Amino acid sequence: MSEEEKHSFKIQAVNRRFLPFDLEKEKEWRGPFFFVQGADCQPGLTYRWTGTRRVECTPDMPMKWDVEIESTRAIIEKLNQMNPKPKFFVVCGDIVDAFDFEEPFRSQQETDIKQVLSELDPTIPLVCVCGNHDVGDEPTRSSIQRYIDHFGDDYFDFYCGGVHCIVLNSQFYAHSSNVEDLKLQHEKWLDEVLQDKQSKHIILFQHIPWFLKNFDEEKDYFNIEISTRLRMLEKFHAAGVKKIFCGHYHRNTGGSYKSMEEVVTSAIGLQLGKDKSGVRLVRVTENDIEHKYFETEDIPANFL
Repeated sequence: MSEEEKHSFKIQAVNRRFLPFDLEKEKEWRGPFFFVQGADCQPGLTYRWTGTRRVECTPDMPMKWDVEIESTRAIIEKLNQMNPKPKFFVVCGDIVDAFDFEEPFRSQQETDIKQVLSELDPTIPLVCVCGNHDVGDEPTRSSIQRYIDHFGDDYFDFYCGGVHCIVLNSQFYAHSSNVEDLKLQHEKWLDEVLQDKQSKHIILFQHIPWFLKNFDEEKDYFNIEISTRLRMLEKFHAAGVKKIFCGHYHRNTGGSYKSMEEVVTSAIGLQLGKDKSGVRLVRVTENDIEHKYFETEDIPANFL
C-alpha cells in the first residue's frame, strides 16, 4: 500500500451501514474493548469567535484554521500511538465550521480536515457523525447530500464486539421544515433499528445533546426542544439504550434520564469553557460502559 493510499480519506458509512465491521460477526460479545469519542474539530471557528458569537464568513476574510488543524492532528498522533488500538474513533459532529453556502471556506475546510483525518492509523475505523455546521442549521436536501458526498451517510448503525451503535442526524430534531420527508425516513429507520435488543449494550452517537445537565431543563441553543426531547428520551430508554454520546457544547457536561446516561464531550477545536482540547476514552465491559475525558497531552498509550 502506497503512502497516498494509506492516507486517503475513505467514506465508510454507506447504505446505512458502517463498512469496516461485519454485520453478523460483530454481533457477538468477545470481551472488553474501548473506543474514542471526540467532537467539533470545526476548523476556522477560533478566528470567527468573538467571545459571544460566531462571525459569519465573508469573502475578504483570511482563510485560516491552523489552530484546529493542529489540534486535530495532535489527537490523531496520540491515537496512532495507542497499543492496543481503539476499536474505532467517532467524531460527533461539526467536522467543519463553514456552512455549505460559505465558499470558498467550506470546500477548503473539507479538503484540509479530510487530509488530517486520513492520517489516522488505517486499523482504527473513523466514524463520522453530522453536526449542524456539517448539514446546516436549517438543513436542505442539497446540504445533507453534500455532507454524504464528503463524509458518508448522515445516519446509520453498526455492531462492534456485541454492542449496537446507532448514529443519528440530530439536526432533524432541531430544524426539519425543509426536509420533513427525510426526517420521517430517519424516524422510520430509527424505530426499526431500535427493535434489535439482542446486543450486550446499545449506544447512540449524535451531535446536539437532548439536554445539558437536566432532562427537563429549558430550551436553549445547545439542546433540543423539551417536548421532542422527552418523547425521544423515553423511546430510547424503553429500547434499552445505555449511553448517548454528544458534542456541540464545546464543554464537558452530561446527565441522566432514568437509568440512561447522556454524555456531552468538549471540542477537539475551540473551547467555550475551562476544558482543553481532547477526547473521551470509553471502556466497554460486559456489564458496564465507563468513560473519561483526556486532554490531548494526557491521552494514555494503553486504556484497557
